[in-house]
Amino acid sequence: MPKKTFISLLLLVCVINICLLFIYDQIKSLKKNQIQENNQPPYGMQNTTNPLDLAIDNYHRSTVITEAVQKIEPAVVSIYVIKTEITHNLPFYDDFYYYFFGPPERNVESMATGVLFTVDGYIITNSHVVERAKQINVVSYEGTEYAAKLIGLDIMHDIAIIKIEADNLIHAQLGNSSDLLIGEWAIAIGNPYGFLMKDSKPSVSVGVISAVDRNFSNQVESKIYKGMIQTDAAINPGNSGGPLVNIHGEVIGINSFIFSESGGSIGIGFAIPIDRVKRISSELISFGMIREVYLGFKIQDITRLIANYLKLKNTNGVIVSIVDPKGPAQIAGLKRGDLIYYINNDFIKNSTDAALAVSDLTPHEQITIKLIREGKEIEITLTAGEYQ
Repeated sequence: MPKKTFISLLLLVCVINICLLFIYDQIKSLKKNQIQENNQPPYGMQNTTNPLDLAIDNYHRSTVITEAVQKIEPAVVSIYVIKTEITHNLPFYDDFYYYFFGPPERNVESMATGVLFTVDGYIITNSHVVERAKQINVVSYEGTEYAAKLIGLDIMHDIAIIKIEADNLIHAQLGNSSDLLIGEWAIAIGNPYGFLMKDSKPSVSVGVISAVDRNFSNQVESKIYKGMIQTDAAINPGNSGGPLVNIHGEVIGINSFIFSESGGSIGIGFAIPIDRVKRISSELISFGMIREVYLGFKIQDITRLIANYLKLKNTNGVIVSIVDPKGPAQIAGLKRGDLIYYINNDFIKNSTDAALAVSDLTPHEQITIKLIREGKEIEITLTAGEYQ
């Protein structure tokens, strides 16, 4: 091979090697920059997240519970109340001052929760939240404050309706409480201690429906809690009046009270079924109160002495002691001495059961009463009247 040709080939090989080295170096540099961008971007540069990756991440984190919360949250409000309470045992406040000026009073502030259920500002809460209130203020989810007025309250069932002046409000969807399943998810939403944090946004606790149809009667406070929903979702001070929600974001109950020796939640909370709340709300909005039902008869418990005298096998049921002349009971055919065992398919063991059975009754509604008279079973239909 001629010398000149050899030198030309050698130069060509050197050029090719230099080009290959340059290309390799560029590829290596690009990979290094890509690793830096993925792991630790240089100072001052914003790390850009792939929108697709973010969407996939949110999809995996989202559940039926988070979706239900997002649906109901804007309808949950905080309620700030100023009440007047009687102060006892003040020094130097003797009988003379009581006689002329009455008992001493003081203003007390409290906070609870409510839920918007109409576009024009009607709010459900507990009656014990707003009872005897001098001033009621409502703070919405986004922080807007409104003065609220009391529309009506039902002390016996612990339900109240208040209203704010606003339009086109995001409101809750009221569900049904007649078909609840033991063990299904339950979400309690409210604002416990929100006034301490100056935050109007509600907090969330999650549990299950522990039981249904729990009945309680408080004779001292004249309250009847019938068919209550029991849940282990934490209900704390400030949660009163807030919604209990299912996984569809529908209100199935209004949180009311807990069983606790310490005052904090131990997983035994109770909510008023929304089916009852809807009936009471309609009555309060239409009439401003719960119309008092007139049945026209009185009852008493069957004691052991009465059972022995009447030769009864047990003390279940109640006995009719008084029937008002020309009242609904007499018109229906009820008589003194009748033994009542069922009211609207509810088995009656005592007078408390009887009171619970008619606690949801409104004027002009009918009830079916099964009774025993002179050893014979009789069924009558009674149409409730209204006290005038």
